[in-house]
Amino acid sequence: MSSSQPVHSWDEPEGIAPRGTLVLLPGRGEHGGVYERFGRRIAADGYRVRALGDASLDPAAVADAAAKLLRDETLPSPRVLVGADTGASYAAELAARNTPGLDALILAGLPAGSHSAGTDTGTGTGTGTGTGTTVADWESELEQRTACPTHRGRLTADAAFRRGALEEAPAQEPPALDRISLPVLGLHGADDSISPLEEARRVYSALPGAELVSLAGTRHDVLNDVTHRTAAAAVVLFLERLRLSPQLPPIAIAEDIA
Repeated sequence: MSSSQPVHSWDEPEGIAPRGTLVLLPGRGEHGGVYERFGRRIAADGYRVRALGDASLDPAAVADAAAKLLRDETLPSPRVLVGADTGASYAAELAARNTPGLDALILAGLPAGSHSAGTDTGTGTGTGTGTGTTVADWESELEQRTACPTHRGRLTADAAFRRGALEEAPAQEPPALDRISLPVLGLHGADDSISPLEEARRVYSALPGAELVSLAGTRHDVLNDVTHRTAAAAVVLFLERLRLSPQLPPIAIAEDIA
């Protein structure tokens, strides 16, 4: 794998048998390290996590790196692609191509509709961020991304994070989910202004077998917002069901005791 595509890795605790592998494709402006909190939490439950770079910068390289990881027999199955923002679009495209080694798909904050390039916060010259983005622009971007103070601080201090990238239009149209035959879990913020939930529902409706979970009080960075624990729990529940069968049999069942 080329050095231009570094892989951020989180493994299961020592002495715990691995239960599967997640290959994560970040979104616009992000890199794999942005998902450290998510990776550590999922790894604590026995799943290996491998996070790549922003596919919008070099789609072919990221797709090739993801395909190599999915074919890697040293990584435990099931092997699941996780995509965030535009990474979700690229992950869905890989699934539609029947990429070998892929068992399921998790799409977080999938871009949908005309709002997916964000609102105009400006990217001209301005004060103090070193990227051509003004302080006011950055605050606006943070507001759209996440309400989690920890994650906001993490992004603000991250020199490798590409500010203003959320203004870039997705490089491709929303994926044709009807070409995907794998189990699919969608996670979407109920308060996502970049990709509104109603428009996401319309995209997911093309695949009746897909499961779409909305998270209350959550913005675009659904894996890194204030409900990140609930998002991770939803992912683990999906993975545990997937281990039983691609038909995703229920495990936690709400009983009617009325």
